[in-house]
Amino acid sequence: MASRTFQQYINGAFEDAAETFDSINPATGQVWASMPAASASDVDRAVVAAHEALVDSAWTSMNAGARAKLMMRLADLLVENNDLLAEIETADTGKIRRETRSQVLYIAEYYRYFAGLADKLVGHHMPIDKPDMEAYTLREPIGVVAAIVPWNSQMFLTAVKLAPALAAGCTVVIKASEDGPAPLLEFARLVHEAGFPSGVVNVITGFGDTAGKALTTHPLVSRIAFTGGPGTARHIVRNAAENLAVTSLELGGKSPVVVFEDADIDSAANAIVSGIFAATGQSCVAGSRLIVHESVHDALVTRLVAKAQAIVIGDPQLLETEMGPLATGRQLAAIQELVARSVEQGATVLTGGKQPDNHAGFYFEPTVLDCVSPDTACVQEELFGPVLSVLTFTSEAEAVALANDTKYGLASGVFTRDLGRAHRMVRKIRAGIVWVNTYRVISPMMPFGGYGMSGYGREGGAESILDYTRTKSVWINTSEAPIGDPFIMR
Repeated sequence: MASRTFQQYINGAFEDAAETFDSINPATGQVWASMPAASASDVDRAVVAAHEALVDSAWTSMNAGARAKLMMRLADLLVENNDLLAEIETADTGKIRRETRSQVLYIAEYYRYFAGLADKLVGHHMPIDKPDMEAYTLREPIGVVAAIVPWNSQMFLTAVKLAPALAAGCTVVIKASEDGPAPLLEFARLVHEAGFPSGVVNVITGFGDTAGKALTTHPLVSRIAFTGGPGTARHIVRNAAENLAVTSLELGGKSPVVVFEDADIDSAANAIVSGIFAATGQSCVAGSRLIVHESVHDALVTRLVAKAQAIVIGDPQLLETEMGPLATGRQLAAIQELVARSVEQGATVLTGGKQPDNHAGFYFEPTVLDCVSPDTACVQEELFGPVLSVLTFTSEAEAVALANDTKYGLASGVFTRDLGRAHRMVRKIRAGIVWVNTYRVISPMMPFGGYGMSGYGREGGAESILDYTRTKSVWINTSEAPIGDPFIMR
């Protein structure tokens, strides 16, 4: 029996949904909470509430400074409630407590950063080529935003959508993933406490064929910001055609980490561990493909195997735990199948490759696979788990070719002491992020997004706020003379 019951948040009120579903604690495999399953009717009410808040409410009468103060208050509440949010996220997704806690604290900086941009949205006066005209542009909120986020790093992936949307003056319906929605349903309480007017932020969860479809096809939705997998993204793009909503997609990745022979091997090893084993590899930027110069392959892989075997696997609520379970049983089964298929194709398991002993939940050992071919399944397919595939190279050109041998292009890493080589690699790797001599670093000031099957659009950074606005052009005739020939465009 579920021990907690969560509610959806629509038009400033917490309410039950007509249907519910159980949420599984991935560390135990047991039900721990009951979640609301939003119906199409619930979605409609949430979108209508957001639309009404945008059209005529206390929200639209607020100036940018007042909006910024509410966002600052929300940031403070995130800090004050970080322990509770971290505990809930860890229980619902299996993400380790030491990261969920630190992540919530840093996410507050995203709301502060975009709050600071709220009153920096300016139009331009145009030195127009018509002396009897004044012309200028305005930046106005794009409208109702549908923010659709996955279960992994959901507080962060919400912040990069919600913060710029609020700063721009939009209203938002957040759809949390049906896998682990509890943190965002709890986050709604902070939104409420911060004092946002009713309808400005709505938080629901539910399933794709009901709540997801109703949200992405709704005629009052003007902007869709989605993070998730390519399969769901295709449905969203088709759905968005119904209302021509502006859409951005931040999808998966098969990110390469290229290590040259002159790299600091110890530093590279630590960064690779961070990129693939932190968050149990369940990150869109996971550095799942190691491309290492053949001369340092053995030295680096030996270090990685030792580090992987030393990782503390256990209860994700304990601060000493370094790696928790996968989020769902489906994910565990998919990784087991893909690793087995890769071994059949010639990959060698250097460590891991199975469930650890004495763990009842959805655990999988940190795994290193030495691969003979870039066509191996584990090299080409996104696993979304703690599995590192290793390939070797002999020349810079080969390293570039291997790095770009993927349909994805979200993130990448390069390790070298050669500054010229680093700059060349930055230019040649087709990815939205290139980390040099580091990995898995974020900041509200930096945009991120992908190439190819990793989606389109960018989140984060000052420019992303413009994606939540429309430009309005204003013409004012200053002449006292009557308008001339009506059949000639001026």
